[in-house]
Amino acid sequence: MKKLLLLSCTALSLGFVAPGAWAHGDVACKTPKAEWRPSVELQRELKKKGWAVRRIQVFNGCYEVYGFDEKDVRVEAFFDPKTFARIG
Repeated sequence: MKKLLLLSCTALSLGFVAPGAWAHGDVACKTPKAEWRPSVELQRELKKKGWAVRRIQVFNGCYEVYGFDEKDVRVEAFFDPKTFARIG
């Protein structure tokens, strides 16, 4: 019985995590690397808007930002590395 409960809880928790992972398939940026602005600039712009940036990484040619937005809501957001426009 304990194993069944553990499996159910694990499956349920994966269901809450997976939608963020599914979003990755829809995101892609085509800007040539030579035209990218530094991720530090994006971090500064987001901080001015009230964000708390925890990590920025590159995914499919986009900047992927993990942190908290101006409403203190945890976010995973994608930005064009040239314009810093939010994608998706």
